[in-house]
Parts: sequence; C-alpha cells; structure tokens
Amino acid sequence: MTSLQFSHDMIPPMQRQAWRVGALCLAIGDSLQARFNPVTVRGEVSSFTRAASGHYYFTLKDSDGQLRVVMFKRAAMDLNFNPADGQQVEVTGRLGVYEQRGELQLVAESMSRVGHGTLMEAFMRLKSKLEAEGLFDAERKRPLSQHPRSIGVVTSSGAAAWGDVMTSLARRVPHIPVVLAPALVQGVDAPAELIAALHSLYELIDEGRAAIDVILLVRGGGSLEDLWAFNDEQLAYTIAQSPVPIVCGVGHETDFSMADFVADVRAPTPTAAAELCATPTLQATSRLALQAEALQRTSQRGLERRGQFLDQLARRLMQPSDQLRVQQNRLGTAARLMQQGLRSSLLERQYRLAQCDARLALLHPQKVLDRGFAWVSDEAGQVVKDASALQAGQPLALHLAKGVRHARAL
Repeated sequence: MTSLQFSHDMIPPMQRQAWRVGALCLAIGDSLQARFNPVTVRGEVSSFTRAASGHYYFTLKDSDGQLRVVMFKRAAMDLNFNPADGQQVEVTGRLGVYEQRGELQLVAESMSRVGHGTLMEAFMRLKSKLEAEGLFDAERKRPLSQHPRSIGVVTSSGAAAWGDVMTSLARRVPHIPVVLAPALVQGVDAPAELIAALHSLYELIDEGRAAIDVILLVRGGGSLEDLWAFNDEQLAYTIAQSPVPIVCGVGHETDFSMADFVADVRAPTPTAAAELCATPTLQATSRLALQAEALQRTSQRGLERRGQFLDQLARRLMQPSDQLRVQQNRLGTAARLMQQGLRSSLLERQYRLAQCDARLALLHPQKVLDRGFAWVSDEAGQVVKDASALQAGQPLALHLAKGVRHARAL
C-alpha cells in the first residue's frame, strides 16, 4: 500500500483555514496541555520579580534554553523559601500559551529548591576571594573630581547606556571632552574587550595624551547572565589598577556586579554615573557668581579700609608751605619759651647775686668797724693777730671806722 503525503500547498486556496491569532494560540495551548501536562522542569531562576498582586514572574533557564514562568499568589503562598535569581529549583505546573503575547509559559503550581545556582555560587566564591584580598576596602576608594578635565567611558558604542551618558553629560557639562573606549558588554568575549578598553584609557592617561580624571564603566540592565561579563575576575583586577577613579554604573539599582564592588564609586544606573562625576554648568556658574560677588565685597571693604588709611596719611603729610608754617610756629613758640626761660634764669641769678651782695656787705670789715671795732697792723701793713708777737715800742696802726691812729706797743 502506497502512502500519500499531502502538503499545505496542495490544498486548494478556497479550502485553506485562516486562523485567528487568539484561536491559534488557544489551540496550541490545548495541544501542549494534552501532550505534556502536568510537567516538572528543573532550571535556574533568573529575572525574578514579585508583583504587587502577589504573583511571581521569572525565567527558568539552563545552558540550552529558557522558559517563562508565572506562579500565582495562591500557589506562591505555599512556598517554604523566598525565590531569588541564581537558585536551582524544580517547578511543577501546566505548560501553555499566554494568548495576549503569544508566548510559551509555565504556570507553576509548586516549586522546590534543589540547590544554589551555578552562576550565583561562582559569584559568591569570587566575591569572597576578592574581598579577602582587600579589593573592596573603603581605604582604596578615591573621591571624584567635580570638575574633571576629561571623562573616559567604557561601554558599547551601540548601547542605550552610551546614549544616556552622552545625553546627561551634554546637558550638564557640554564643555568637558568625552573619550569613548568601545567594548562588548555582554557575551563570552565581553570581559576581554572590557579589559582592553580600560587599558587603552590607562595608556592615554599614563602617556599624557588625554587629561582623563575619571572613567565611567557602564551598561544597561539585564539578567544575571546578561551582566555576567562584569563579574569577571581579571576585569576586577584591571579596575583595581586604574590610575584614576572609576564609576561603575551597570544595570539597574537592584543589580550588583563584581565591578560595582571594586570600583571607586557605584552608581545605580549609567545616567546616575554620568551625573556623579560632573557638576552642571549652571550650578558651576552660579557658584562662580556667588564667589565673584563675595570677592567683590571683600575687595570693596579692603579698598575702603585702605582709603581711610590713606586719608590718615594725607592728614599727616601736609603741603611744604603748610609744613614750613607749622615749623615756623613751633620755632616761634620755642623762641618765646627760651626767652621766658632766659628771663626767669636772669631774674633768679640777679636775686641770688643780691642775696650774696647782702651777705658780703654784712661780712665786710667796714661794717665791723662801724660797730666800734678796730683792727691793728704793723708798720708793714700786716694785720696783727697775736699780741705776744709784738715787741715793746713797736710802731702800730689802729684802723677805726673813721680814720687811723698810730701807736706803739707797750
């Protein structure tokens, strides 16, 4: 018996069925339900989120594929652990199609943890090693310059992160040059390219060909697997060797990589990384305006003080004619004082002389003689003081107040 095979193209056009999209998705879901369900799948949790409704959404993956999973609140409440990225789990549920998106998904009824995910285990082992080596120490972290001369950026030139960084820098500091070192940011070749890009910037800095004061290492968000290039051990060592501070802005605010821990500053997003290393032009100009105003006030006060000092000096330093007049007045005053002093001195000396004259007059021999005394002299005119020295008959002269009488010694 010969078997016949018919293809879709062999059906006449009028007999072909045109599926509605929703109906086709529903039919595929029914086929999956009949063929596979219930089904148990083992894999690693990735991109886990917990909605406000209490439902869980995540991806179950291994090295060969991935599957979207939803676990509604009623099933999630029965779990005895908190799901997280990197965990190895077994999920039992119903495989179907989410009609609104046409996506294959597993509606989880139960889930059990079977061990840590291999990626998360590797991440924690490397983190412990680098931390023990001191690569995360706070003492290594360097402050960022708020006015860098140039900014280096390591990211993919086609990535949204590069556009976000340039938009932020162009808005805040359009005058600062930016040097891009392009590199893959995802995949097996990404770590080597990131390392090479960093080294290219290091060489520019060391050789003085670029005045780069800070480097931004950035990429957008993603799953643990998407960001795995930034958990490379050699990349961590390369970041630690940077001659200038590095700002790491990889993923979203809740994402952490080894590069975040080693970098000088961790930013929650690429845009935030750009904002951290550059003071906005308007803010800088406003600060300069305030400083200029303060400097002007200080200078004005200084000029006023010096003006007052100059006025004091001007009052001291008069015109030559004024100075001559002052000196003439001083000289006239000194002359008057000297004349007064001379007159006082002369009167005082005259008074003293009169006193001396009066005293001398009182002591004059004539005054003694006027009181009835006389003095005796020999024929030579010498005063006779000692009577025993006279000889009998020796001629003597008696000097009286009025006149002289001659006599002889007995």
